[in-house]
Amino acid sequence: MFRRTVEWLRARLSWSAATGQTTAEYALVILGAVAVATMLITWATGSHALTRLFDTVIEKVLPS
Repeated sequence: MFRRTVEWLRARLSWSAATGQTTAEYALVILGAVAVATMLITWATGSHALTRLFDTVIEKVLPS
């Protein structure tokens, strides 16, 4: 009986450790994506690329 309980506890603890590791990996991926998006937005606003993009789209949609 004691051996079964110990095996159950070991299995339970190893499962929860893997779950925590997966959560941490997702958090790191999300932080990386946010960093890349921030750099892209900073570049686009600094170089006025977004303004040119929107102007081009509006000119194509609403020809003069």
